[in-house]
Amino acid sequence: MKIAALAGGVGGAKLADGLYQALPPNSLSVIVNTGDDFDHFGLYICPDLDTVCYTLAGLANPDTGWGLEGDTFQALEVAAALGGPDWFHIGDRDLGIHLERTRRLQAGESLSHITAAFCSHWGITARVIPMSDERVSTRVHTSSGTLAFQEYFVHQKCQPEVSGFTFENLETARPTAAALQALEEADAVVICPSNPWVSIGPILGFRDVYRLLEDKTVVAVSPIVGGKALRGPAAKMYQELGWEASAWSVARHYGSLLNGFVVDRLDEEYARIIDQSGIISLVTNTIMRSRPDRRELANQILHFLEEIDRRLSPG
Repeated sequence: MKIAALAGGVGGAKLADGLYQALPPNSLSVIVNTGDDFDHFGLYICPDLDTVCYTLAGLANPDTGWGLEGDTFQALEVAAALGGPDWFHIGDRDLGIHLERTRRLQAGESLSHITAAFCSHWGITARVIPMSDERVSTRVHTSSGTLAFQEYFVHQKCQPEVSGFTFENLETARPTAAALQALEEADAVVICPSNPWVSIGPILGFRDVYRLLEDKTVVAVSPIVGGKALRGPAAKMYQELGWEASAWSVARHYGSLLNGFVVDRLDEEYARIIDQSGIISLVTNTIMRSRPDRRELANQILHFLEEIDRRLSPG
């Protein structure tokens, strides 16, 4: 079975790793949000791409979920002492990756080509694909004005109240050819437990991507468990935008795009209403505290996809 996963952030990276463990080699493509990308210290930073790559390569910091395990921050400390910004934590080894990515971009290489080269170096056999080689920038409309995503997420620590989002250049940018190919070839699509508004929203904002998903078996995993986001501001965003912070709200958010939806056992109460909406539900443990947890959840999702196909098959 070939799977295309849509991912962003730590939760998305963890499930991508679970699928990577559970699937045969060369069976997984991970299409990653790049709306969070930004320029910092003159370098092109790709937070979601790096988090997914570091996690699949076994290099991620297990305590934070982002950054490289065992990294140091001497360069950042020197820059800060000289008056530079220190709100975005770039480790010393991490810095080398940003330097090389920026150099290659300036030399004319595409982001997708660079990402493939980095994955090859790290021994990652899954295809990790940026959603676009063109710049799409997430802007968060808040009580403090319109903020670039990393300004809101890291510098402001998600404190301003959110009223909406804009994905700059989404109408003119194109999804990568590799992303479209991965979706065309996929037997099913898994939307990882990433923030639906700012991690998955930019990917689904591409009309060509959305059209391809309409013809696929699509399962999403709720990033909200027991009314709270396991990481990040997803629950806060739902509340500030007038939605209940719940697994049911996430299912409604994706709506008719979904064939199946995975909720945690803490949210079993929503399974019946999800089923009644025409989306098949799976209730299981979705909290991934360890790599075996990731693989177990991935295996359950793969079995769930097979069950959905049986239920939807004619006769």
